[in-house]
Amino acid sequence: MSVYSFYIFDRHTECIYSKRWAQAAIQRNSATSALSNGDVAPATRKALTVEDDAKLIFGTVFSLRRIVRQLGGDDDSFLSYRTGEYKLHYFETPTQLKFVMLTDTRVGNMRTVLHQIWATLYVEYVVKNPLAPIEHPKGVGVSNQLFEGGLESFINTIFSPQS
Repeated sequence: MSVYSFYIFDRHTECIYSKRWAQAAIQRNSATSALSNGDVAPATRKALTVEDDAKLIFGTVFSLRRIVRQLGGDDDSFLSYRTGEYKLHYFETPTQLKFVMLTDTRVGNMRTVLHQIWATLYVEYVVKNPLAPIEHPKGVGVSNQLFEGGLESFINTIFSPQS
């Protein structure tokens, strides 16, 4: 089991932090680059930039949250969804920060993990840092070595192979 990427969006829909750990390994039995229906095989698709990934992720989360609220009411909340390739986990803080993690499909609910990342890493190393900006205008993101190091070790601890 592995984690593919992690994003933090602020209340203004800007991606203020993104991190990729691994690309989803897409294995296909087809040896050709074109599939029978005319689509391009995943291995030959052009890789998206980090900014494009973040925009697509936020758009997906925004749309799914809206659908969930329309179908279930204001008290219902969106937690995660799964495709054949990945699972997206979502956590929103009271200050409308949005934490999104893409993982392997076999990973269970990561809501508590995202909450821990917010409470123990983001709050401690970013919010309580007097040098960090309060708002992140025009995509100025989180740039904190303690946060990044703590996130890396936290993720490695959770997703390390168990002996």
